[in-house]
Amino acid sequence: MKPNEKLIDATADVLGRLLRFEYPADGVLSAYFREQRALQSRDRAFIAEHAYLVLRRLRWLRAIAGEHAGARKLLIAALARIQGLGVKQLAPLVSRKEAEWLETLAQSKADELSLGERTDLPDWVIERLSAQMDEAALLSLARALNQQAPLDLRINLMKTDREAVMATLANNGLTAEPGRYSPWALRLNERPSLSKNPLYEKGIIEVQDEGSQLLALLLAPRRGEMVVDFCAGAGGKTLAIGAMMRSTGRLYAFDVSEKRLIKMRPRVARSGLSNVHPVLIDSEADTKVKRLAGKIDRVLVDAPCSGLGTLRRNPDLKWRQTPQAVTELVAKQRAILAGASRLVKAGGRLVYATCSLLNEENRGVVDDFLASHPDFVRVPVNELLAAARIELDTGIDLELRPDLHGTDGFYAAVLERRAADGKQEQKNEE
Repeated sequence: MKPNEKLIDATADVLGRLLRFEYPADGVLSAYFREQRALQSRDRAFIAEHAYLVLRRLRWLRAIAGEHAGARKLLIAALARIQGLGVKQLAPLVSRKEAEWLETLAQSKADELSLGERTDLPDWVIERLSAQMDEAALLSLARALNQQAPLDLRINLMKTDREAVMATLANNGLTAEPGRYSPWALRLNERPSLSKNPLYEKGIIEVQDEGSQLLALLLAPRRGEMVVDFCAGAGGKTLAIGAMMRSTGRLYAFDVSEKRLIKMRPRVARSGLSNVHPVLIDSEADTKVKRLAGKIDRVLVDAPCSGLGTLRRNPDLKWRQTPQAVTELVAKQRAILAGASRLVKAGGRLVYATCSLLNEENRGVVDDFLASHPDFVRVPVNELLAAARIELDTGIDLELRPDLHGTDGFYAAVLERRAADGKQEQKNEE
């Protein structure tokens, strides 16, 4: 869609709000669109896409447009230097001063830019990632993080199969491909609105990144078991777990946010699951949690984290997060993992996961936990995936990256509580 003067004005307006970094970007955009109800869907798509483009490439854009360039100049620079619109195309849509300024923008050279400007990442994030990978890998990761995420679906196998959904989507003019790893995943080549799609309304499909779907596979719940999704949120992974259980047993969805649990209810209703029990808790030490100590077969801890693995979807996070916030999150992650572990019965399974790329939130938390909990052992994720006939090997833990795997950045470790006789649970799932 070609921009016009009105769209540039509107995008610059909302971008000015976003660049304050007071609230999550998706919430700011939603509030803006509620104010501007006259905007057409195509206009909304243009505004959201280009506002997010500036957020993704903010550090590079400031390097070429000036550190103190405002929202409007940053947008114009993005249209010219990233979208490839020439001065002649933009001149009728901007002021004469802006057109003259655009002609003065110097062509940036890679060797003149810092690593932070080339990757569009804050220095503190670069420092941590550089300790985990070499510069070539870091640049590859950053390029992927600065792209728009694809639209992944999870098929509700309690209601249909993947081939049937692909055929229905094709009849609606939508092309979908099977996921690389998850047996329930489809990836759409387009980004349509699905909220009114009959497949969505009937609970046949849910929007869920393929990497997130693998967490349920690692948890591997069985029919009739007692299972806890400890940080359930709005229930995306809860629904996947419940479907694996074929709506049998008992699935507790714990969360500290009543608002998130309320959002889960219509999703559960659409899914057809009857075994999901949302539970509001005040912390990992809640009495509702303590009552289940030693009684649960499987526990998933998708811990609150920096979210740096989701920058394709939430580019503002890299500018809103801080090293201090990560330190606080690590303390919270350790406390949640320790609290959740008390639920696991002997021989039961505990999966710790984040959507972070940072070792301190991932392997560091798990290593510290295992050092102080000798009754738990790590189960090699690559062996579990091989047994499930999933061709994916990231080593002993799951470590997904958008540039290597096409998913959001995810981490997961599988832990099992030693049975009374000291043996681990059989690894090959039924």
